[in-house]
Amino acid sequence: MAIPWLLALKVIPWGDVIEHAPKVLNAARKLMDRQKTPESTPVTAKPMDLVSDTPPSLGELRNRLIEARQLIDQQAQIQDQMAQTLAELAEQNARLVAAVELLRVRTRLFMFAIAALAIGVIVLFVR
Repeated sequence: MAIPWLLALKVIPWGDVIEHAPKVLNAARKLMDRQKTPESTPVTAKPMDLVSDTPPSLGELRNRLIEARQLIDQQAQIQDQMAQTLAELAEQNARLVAAVELLRVRTRLFMFAIAALAIGVIVLFVR
């Protein structure tokens, strides 16, 4: 049962994994920091009283519009940062897949070479 795990561990391109690990770690830390603490003091939107008889003043509407724009800007900035982090992770994943494909091709060539050498050794012993 342990042999497939050992084989899998030998196939992994540890050099590439170690090379890209700090980038992934930094991106993950940034993402976790954004989730824990907001970037600036959050603007809390208060629900507008639509049932009251008096309409809100122009100044109050203006303040609410400014708050809404700030919230939208914050969300857009967070979304851009998450998209950038996702793009970086996708790029690293593509590199890892390419490395695994290269290792698969090399393994196949290595197996063919071993088979050819084994056939050659058998032919030499038969003679």
